[in-house]
Amino acid sequence: MTDEQSFAANKPERAAGEPTSLVTRRSILSPRRLVTLSPSHLVLLFGLGLIVIAPLLQPGYFWGAHDARHDVYFLFEYDRAVQDGIWLPRWAPDFTSGYGYPFFIVYGPLATFISELFFRFGGLGYEDSVKAVLILSILLSGLAMYGFVRSWLGRNAGLVAATVYMALPYHLVDVYVRAALAESVALAFLPLALWGFRETLIRPRLAAVLGAAAAYAAIMWTSNLVAVVFTPGLAVYLLALAFWRARKGGAGQEHAGDATPAASRPDGRTAFLPRLPAIFLAPALAVVLGLGLSAAFFVPALVEQRYINQAQWFGQYYDPANHFLYFHQLFHPAWGFGISYPGPDDAAQGGMSFQLGAVPVWLTLIALAVGPRFDAARRRELWFWGAWGAVSVFLTLGVSAPVWRVAPIIPYAQFPWRYLMLALLPLSILPASLVADGGRGKAEGSLARPALLGRAGQLLRFDAFLLCALILVGGLPYLKAEMRAPTPEQGPVSFAALMRFQRSADEMTGVTAWVDPERRPRWSPMAELWVSGKQVTTWVDYSRVPQNETLAVNSEHVGSAHEEVWYFAAKEGQSIVFNRFWYPGWTAYLLDGRRGKPLRQLPIEREDSPLARVVVPVPAGEGVILLRLEDTPLRTAAKRITVGALGLAGLAVLISLARRPRRVGSELPAFSSES
Repeated sequence: MTDEQSFAANKPERAAGEPTSLVTRRSILSPRRLVTLSPSHLVLLFGLGLIVIAPLLQPGYFWGAHDARHDVYFLFEYDRAVQDGIWLPRWAPDFTSGYGYPFFIVYGPLATFISELFFRFGGLGYEDSVKAVLILSILLSGLAMYGFVRSWLGRNAGLVAATVYMALPYHLVDVYVRAALAESVALAFLPLALWGFRETLIRPRLAAVLGAAAAYAAIMWTSNLVAVVFTPGLAVYLLALAFWRARKGGAGQEHAGDATPAASRPDGRTAFLPRLPAIFLAPALAVVLGLGLSAAFFVPALVEQRYINQAQWFGQYYDPANHFLYFHQLFHPAWGFGISYPGPDDAAQGGMSFQLGAVPVWLTLIALAVGPRFDAARRRELWFWGAWGAVSVFLTLGVSAPVWRVAPIIPYAQFPWRYLMLALLPLSILPASLVADGGRGKAEGSLARPALLGRAGQLLRFDAFLLCALILVGGLPYLKAEMRAPTPEQGPVSFAALMRFQRSADEMTGVTAWVDPERRPRWSPMAELWVSGKQVTTWVDYSRVPQNETLAVNSEHVGSAHEEVWYFAAKEGQSIVFNRFWYPGWTAYLLDGRRGKPLRQLPIEREDSPLARVVVPVPAGEGVILLRLEDTPLRTAAKRITVGALGLAGLAVLISLARRPRRVGSELPAFSSES
């Protein structure tokens, strides 16, 4: 029996005159319920997940994977900020040959933040911290998909969907071939967002609103690219669910198994539009709260991306026209560890695979063919996921090129094959429907299929176990990672290796909008120092300082986003040039002594040169100045929005717990539109 059917069958009676808001429902987002009701499925899911992550458990690191080097050095730079006590950094101090780059303003930091926790508190090295997060992403993605599908198709379907989701070829490409850390972590949050938002429409309540908001905010914090690609589909999914629900008569009707004729309902099909605002209340609250929780990142990223030179993000290799898939590539079984190449022969060149997976595709087609065995509500939803999959695949093919040219959001994905991440969802959900509990209102287990475990084992059916095994066997040839030692240009992880990697690969060499992209630095005095085994102890360009009675400078302390400098200037009109690209937020202060308090703020100028560096005019005399990157008013306001959203969410939970009737036990009151 699905959770919706279970609730319908066990819905508590409401006493006369009792407010509907006090009628409680078992929260489907409750971790306690998820763990205690299906132990056999969770144990088996964990075991299947161990098979999928096995390549990452071997010693070593896959330095040859596409973004494996980037992941390590993102963590390296993040840790540099944490050493200064900055847990929400904005600046990567050593990118672009040491001139620095506002990387963490435009790149979601959550995956790197989790890596930092493993590195700083788990005792792991840089490489093992990245591997730990990738392992966690696979296991959590399976658990998330299990919860989402279990909520409306039953436990056995949840187990199958989780297995498919973890073992689909593109998911394995993301982890083992691309080492796309942020995207891999974001994939764990997609089912959670779908689950939470679906609950806000099917059974609106506080837990659903908070869960949906948290999942959507986590996607934003993890990968703004995934958020942009995923959000339109999520919006269409919510509109479809709301439309179907409104036509059924609103929140008072259960989504599945309701055979009441439309004409006999108090609000029939002809009056569905007036009900839409009430039905959308809970999802709208979740969206607003989710945006609030992620405002500290996405608002500066959205507004300040115009301060970044974006030529490196698009064009040349990143031109989408060079990476459209050919239809046969969706089924070609070859598996390579190379990059994406223009043309139809990626496999022949050892490039990455774009296959959908033979087993999931066949199971998906079978599921769509036998879909009529379900009630109308679930049948509609399954066909929706079929359409989702078709659109996702369409956007990867060359025939969709006109859409890429005119759509405002779609080209943000850069590579058309990135839309395979959306195809993962229907390719997991539809095969799972083959073992869905019930169908046309039938109770759980009524299909009389053999079970490996009985009631105590939560009805682990043989057909579900067989599908999991079939899916896993189909993915076994692709469960491999190329562990290798780093080249001298890659590692071992150090400042010198970071400089060599940037020069050899021309990666992590972004510049701000004021830097001439044609003359962006490929090397620097800082890089030369690091490679020669010395330390960079200042950002000051001493070639511009005469170091005499006219102007003399000495660096007192330097960090990831600040430097303190003693100076002497014989007269006005002297300036100190710092090897830092000018960017909004750089601020200079005159201090009352070394490590002292600010006396006043000093003006900052942008160097009139191709490098557009930070220039600080200094007053005549002797003094100490502090240059540091601070939050602009926009960034400060965005932070306050996030803190306020966290406070509101916490307050809502506390009020809900305080108003909870004694007879309810540990359940939260329903957040319902029924009245």
